[in-house]
Amino acid sequence: MKPEALLHPTPAGLFCPVGEFYIDPVRPVGRALITHGHSDHARAGHRHVLATRQTLDIMRIRYGEDFCESEQAAEFGEVLDVGGVTITFHPAGHVLGSAQIAVEKDGLRIVASGDYKRGTDPTCASFQPVACDVFITEATFGLPVFHHPEPRREIGKLLTSIEQFPERTHLVGAYSLGKAQRVIRLIRDCGWDKPIYIHGALAKLCDYYERQGIALGDLRPATIDKSTPDLFKGAIVVGPPSAFQDRWARRFNEPLIAFASGWMMVRQRAKQGGVELPLVISDHCDWPELLETIKEIAPSEVWVTHGREEALVRWCELQGIAAKPLHLVGYEDEGD
Repeated sequence: MKPEALLHPTPAGLFCPVGEFYIDPVRPVGRALITHGHSDHARAGHRHVLATRQTLDIMRIRYGEDFCESEQAAEFGEVLDVGGVTITFHPAGHVLGSAQIAVEKDGLRIVASGDYKRGTDPTCASFQPVACDVFITEATFGLPVFHHPEPRREIGKLLTSIEQFPERTHLVGAYSLGKAQRVIRLIRDCGWDKPIYIHGALAKLCDYYERQGIALGDLRPATIDKSTPDLFKGAIVVGPPSAFQDRWARRFNEPLIAFASGWMMVRQRAKQGGVELPLVISDHCDWPELLETIKEIAPSEVWVTHGREEALVRWCELQGIAAKPLHLVGYEDEGD
């Protein structure tokens, strides 16, 4: 069987005609296998959804009880049969519940990695390399210029800034699923034991992480009124980046805007967003990690999707590895 007969791109997403299912479809379908809960990969409206228990829970939190007609939870490593195709889920290290999906038929195995990262992150299960014939990799930061620093070093910049500007409220922009919880845990692991204030948009997901055994410490609502103007002096407030562009953010004490994202390596992005303190913390692989992952897995073929596809395809070809871009549309960088 040729790989394209087992899995190939369509306008709705990656499709397996043998098992009649899609992986991370961008429009409602009959059967969807979902890698993780970010909205560009996990959409509501599918008839049947197969995902990890945590991803299903996250979809329910984000979309409500009726996000699909029926669901099935997959354990990591559990062998499942979907329409005569063998399916297994494996940790992707991206956010809580994130998975790579291995699709196997007649001795051919394709691994759709979804979004993944290789760095240490106590808020989710670590990436596990899975031997395969075809590896489908993202390339969000698929250019040689992207080398992400150690996340603790970036949090050190935040804590140093608080020491230097104790009167100012430090507003840390971080996407609501995965990045916010990781940043909060990093701040704790770097020794900050004071309350961390969170925007209301983060509350339900932070509560869920806590219920899953991921300690985030003393979290309090980032609500401010005339009677508590001094409460937020020298405080850390974490919220979605969009919230820091409105009137709510300007009510804090001389707010200093920070943003945790791999894109903060690009100075122009930080400048355009009014970010005073860029924190380069990514939930995706940088260029060296992408290359190391492909070398470690050693697939016969690599398919590259959503990101800087051409550079990684070219690198693979120079290594003697067959490669091609998938040109899938509808996937953004919400998680970063």
